[in-house]
Amino acid sequence: MPLSLDPRLSPRRRYLLGISGGRDSVALLHCLLEAGARNLVLCHLNHQLRGLFSSHDAAFVRELAEAHDLPFEIARANVQRRSEEENISLEVAARRARHDFFSDCARSHRCPRILLAHHADDNAETILLNLLRGSSGLRGMQFESELTVNRKKLKLLRPLLDVRRSAIDAYLTERHIPFRDDETNREPFTPRNRLRAEVLPLLGEIMDRDVVPAMVRAGHASREDHVALGHLVDVLDLVDPQGRLFLPKLRGLPEALQQHAFFIYLRDAGVPDLSRGVIDRCRTLLDPDGPARVNLPGELHCRRRANRIFVE
Repeated sequence: MPLSLDPRLSPRRRYLLGISGGRDSVALLHCLLEAGARNLVLCHLNHQLRGLFSSHDAAFVRELAEAHDLPFEIARANVQRRSEEENISLEVAARRARHDFFSDCARSHRCPRILLAHHADDNAETILLNLLRGSSGLRGMQFESELTVNRKKLKLLRPLLDVRRSAIDAYLTERHIPFRDDETNREPFTPRNRLRAEVLPLLGEIMDRDVVPAMVRAGHASREDHVALGHLVDVLDLVDPQGRLFLPKLRGLPEALQQHAFFIYLRDAGVPDLSRGVIDRCRTLLDPDGPARVNLPGELHCRRRANRIFVE
């Protein structure tokens, strides 16, 4: 059975494909080729975390690109060192390194559209992970999201987001498609890996059913609520011509709308790693006797001045 790509994806457009050489991204590549997409650039970042295995991953992607006569970009990043220098987890350091790499590729190829191979099971993991980290609502992945990295706007697209991991496995098996197997994905050294290997199977056992579809549906419902609140915040016209939040209007809103207004404003300002805690910190700026500035992730700050709130 072929995999179903999201119908919003146009095979005729040019895309950069983030490819690790693993099962998901290799399946996406073959699915795109079957759909007639040829204007692809394969983009692989060697994270230098698995020694020779990482080098073999890069070589595999190079061979894959050459076999299909596709252009490619392969780079290296010392993720371990970045993690230590920025005092962040390996997972966050790897994600930031990939985003930097994608922004470089987008500039080189004049293409901001990045294809990623996230699927429905990844989405369920993300919803649960964000919930446990204190996010506002059941925040999952979307088919399309925008990201600004090094002043370059990227459009991240996930055409397999409605596809199950089991369907990807079956697709590769039926077609005898080779891929690189990253053993670290099964090692319980990150919260996501433990959710995948331990928590989700345990939830399925407790509920005596596959819990992924229910979690994904809940994520979609929460997303629809966020969209509705977003439209309401837009109607309220809270941002001045200089792109700052107008404090008197914000103070008069119910708490739920204040939270959502801050979330949208901070997200659009490019603030990373948003959580309920970050939003609550920013809401302290509404108190005239409270702080005039609070810290934000990414070495940014949210400041109150002259009845306006802005990110600096």
